[in-house]
Amino acid sequence: MFETPEILTMAAARSSNASLRLSAIAANVANADTPGYRAKDGPDFAAAYADDDGFGLRRTRPGHLGGSARLAGQSLSERAGGHMSPNGNNVSLEDEMMRAAQIRQDNDLALSVYKSSLGILRASLGRR
Repeated sequence: MFETPEILTMAAARSSNASLRLSAIAANVANADTPGYRAKDGPDFAAAYADDDGFGLRRTRPGHLGGSARLAGQSLSERAGGHMSPNGNNVSLEDEMMRAAQIRQDNDLALSVYKSSLGILRASLGRR
């Protein structure tokens, strides 16, 4: 009866994904001058929710998709591409700052959705 609405679960998962990716960017910037360091990144939120069968997401009953369980196993991996410096490092500070701005927008979106959904729930309960 008192289950968390799926919209709140997805908003929290998106914010968690943004947090993971921002921590990877912080580590990349901190190691920008470390010889041999390879830039890392977490999976994009859409890729983490992608369905393997190619049909996309389709919720047929409560508890069917389990969004938080699907995102629980996220980990950082080496990011392919990028310009390799002579010391074997492929971190570009410009790219990292661009990624940080995009991920911050994702996090802001998740927080806005969460806040709006809570407002709707409060209004439906007669609270403000």
